Amino acid sequence: MHAPNFQLIKTPFKKAFDPIEALLQPFYLTASQSEAVISGTAGQFVAEGRNYSIPRFIFTGPRSEDAPIRIGIFGGLHGDEPESSLGLLPFFRDLVANPDLARGYILFLYPLVNPTGFERATRESVSGKDLNREFWSGSGEPEVYLLEQELIDHQFHGLIALHADRDSHGTYGYVQGATLSAEILDPALTAAEAVLPRNRDRTIDGMEAENGIIRKGYQGVLSSPKTVPLKTTPFEIVFETPQAAPLRDQIEATRLALFSILENYRGFISFSQNI
Repeated sequence: MHAPNFQLIKTPFKKAFDPIEALLQPFYLTASQSEAVISGTAGQFVAEGRNYSIPRFIFTGPRSEDAPIRIGIFGGLHGDEPESSLGLLPFFRDLVANPDLARGYILFLYPLVNPTGFERATRESVSGKDLNREFWSGSGEPEVYLLEQELIDHQFHGLIALHADRDSHGTYGYVQGATLSAEILDPALTAAEAVLPRNRDRTIDGMEAENGIIRKGYQGVLSSPKTVPLKTTPFEIVFETPQAAPLRDQIEATRLALFSILENYRGFISFSQNI
């Protein structure tokens, strides 16, 4: 790994109204209601003399007969897509209220990956960089460095990145990694259709698409480690909601899609182990 050239671990900055604190307070409140949740951070950093962190909530579901499945779920990569952060909250609340929904899983929730961009309502971080084009490229961005460490340390079986597309009229997604990624995303998009239509255009975001699924992506997006060998190839999914849709519908679509992914991946794992 490249050596960071930024300062880490500082006392959090306080101000009269903190939009980051307002966003995260319900997450911390939800976490406090369950012994199955560990609240923490992926690390802390300084930007323009101010102190930030990347919050992380680890939810451990009830044990199953198999080894636990580790999934990383990431929101707020782009600071002007708060829907991607807010979409995680009802999903998190449902987990706490009904842990059996995540039986056999350890879920790592990162609701706000780009806190400086969120604070400024900009796609990019305060440095002017699109963090979702910086991964595994020797980036000097602290958020990217800290998340790369998480991806290496935890060796997730699956990655889910949440986004909101201002130009799309429906939900869609990108798939990478394991060949079953598309087989997991398709029913998730179907589940989300209970509240939002699927974007079935032949071209989405400048990419060739089929039934709302894009199989090619941009360089530098959040993905599994490229620098260390992995025991298994993780599935990698980007789930996009149409940003112009009502917020409550985007949140519900995200919740439905996430639970669909958990259910279907568990099914694939069980099936493969019984072959």
